[in-house]
Amino acid sequence: MIKIEMLRVFVEVARAGSLVVAAERLGRVPSALSTSLKQLEEHLGAPLFESERKSHLTPLGSFTLEVASREVAQLERSIASLMAFAQGQTGEVRLAAVPSFATAVLPALVKAFLDARPGIRLEIYDMDSAAIRSALREERIDAGILSDGTPDAEIDLFTLACDPFGIVMRKDHPLAAQKSVSFAELADTDVIVNPLCRYLPEEPKQEIERRARLHIQNTTALLAMVRAGLGVTLLPRLVASQWSASIAFRPLGEDLPVRQLDLLVRAGARSSPATAAFAAFLQSETLAASGGLLDPPRPG
Repeated sequence: MIKIEMLRVFVEVARAGSLVVAAERLGRVPSALSTSLKQLEEHLGAPLFESERKSHLTPLGSFTLEVASREVAQLERSIASLMAFAQGQTGEVRLAAVPSFATAVLPALVKAFLDARPGIRLEIYDMDSAAIRSALREERIDAGILSDGTPDAEIDLFTLACDPFGIVMRKDHPLAAQKSVSFAELADTDVIVNPLCRYLPEEPKQEIERRARLHIQNTTALLAMVRAGLGVTLLPRLVASQWSASIAFRPLGEDLPVRQLDLLVRAGARSSPATAAFAAFLQSETLAASGGLLDPPRPG
């Protein structure tokens, strides 16, 4: 049986025109190369070189060099391709992220990652957190960045950052003149309730919901109402940053829970090397890419 290593040795000797030179290039002793060449000639049933000096090829040797060179080059390309994939230098990653992260932070991360690993292809979707969880369970995506994720036996979770909540209002609203806002100062203000108000402490949340005349689910409609002067609302800083030209964001003075931005990926070996590389990059670079919009993960 002709082995690829026999062809590799023959190609190197034929190109070098010398056993000694070829042995130095391959890091082997000349006698080992000579044995390999003899085995190849025995399989082919004819000599490959005109003499023992290995400086001139027979017609069979010339044809074998042409064929063997192609096979050895193909093998080397295949090995390089396998190594690049195993090291996370090539492959495809399907990522979904909540819209605020996808628009405010992800572009800088994607550019830096693709500059460092040009062999990787990214496929990106923006979805809400519930849709991301579903897509990951159904293996329609490889990784997801969402709010307040939950791991399980098949999903690993990594907290990327915390997105602090605050009050969002028109820039000409009286509260916009302050550096921060307290719950007490909202007592005489129309507050538009949205699903994220669930993060409020129970007592002020109940009072705000009791007095609220507007309950809005969609962020675009919510901010349109704020810009129209119909009230203020509660949002994470990252969401509010997308509308900074027309609204103001002021932090709440109270110790309010934050929105946690988590990265979910399939656990262990079920995640491709490219996905693992991208996940590691997101963990190390997200805070810097946010330009101060996000806070570090909180301990515990």
